Amino acid sequence: MTHNNPMKHTLLTLIAACTMMGSTASIAQDNTLLPKLPDPIQNLANEGAQVRFLGKDFGVEGWVAIKNGQEQYFYVLPNNGGFISGILFNEKGQAVTVEQISRLRAQNGGELLDTLAADAPKRVTGATKTEKYEFKTPSEQLFWDIENSNWIPVGQAGTPVFYSFIDPQCPHCHEMMKAMKPQIDAGRVQVRLIPVGFKEETRAQAAFLLATPSPAQVWWRHLGGDKTVLPAKQEINQQGVQRNLSIMQSWKLNVTPLLVYRGKDQKVKIIRGKVKDIEALINDLGART
Repeated sequence: MTHNNPMKHTLLTLIAACTMMGSTASIAQDNTLLPKLPDPIQNLANEGAQVRFLGKDFGVEGWVAIKNGQEQYFYVLPNNGGFISGILFNEKGQAVTVEQISRLRAQNGGELLDTLAADAPKRVTGATKTEKYEFKTPSEQLFWDIENSNWIPVGQAGTPVFYSFIDPQCPHCHEMMKAMKPQIDAGRVQVRLIPVGFKEETRAQAAFLLATPSPAQVWWRHLGGDKTVLPAKQEINQQGVQRNLSIMQSWKLNVTPLLVYRGKDQKVKIIRGKVKDIEALINDLGART
């Protein structure tokens, strides 16, 4: 086993190779029982991550967790003696994780996992000790809550950033993001979308958006009119969406889109509804990803 980040492109290559060959390594598996989640992985699920059981191969229980478009693989040692994050290989150097993903995709129809190993924008906090703020004012507490919500990045890292609560079916959210797309594509801004839903259907769509490994691609296809790319699957964990909604409710924020950002003057600012002057907004953004 090895840590998952250095092996990301290796996994991609192996998946592509296995797909072209049409077969993968034979694995000794036992998937008869669904084991109990280890507490650290359960904590990820409680925070809104989508967690799936990969099977018990070579005596270790495998799990995949997806949150904010990032996937992590975990293997629990026998008797719950600990767990390792990374990719599982067999004695021949073949990636067992590839076979497990293929099995899981086949079992679940593939919609959620067919791009599981695709590269996604890395979440960059960029916060240092000198950049952290003491939460002495309501505005700073609001900004802290927003930063720690369940969001997805749309745009390049290292660019000025703002956050926006969005509902998947909100027409004003669609208009705002379409108007912002040229600036996003030009590398002038990153939008961190905070999906919520005010109806049962849109909550399920928001949960899918948080769970999918390529959320930005899914979002743009959704805005382009693809009615199949953002399904309302009730079986997907909605805790992440509920957490986002609770932030809105606790601060009495009741419209979408609703933008929150830190200006160049270091003040926390809010824009409710449509952005009237995109250029002025971008020029006022003080925080970078």
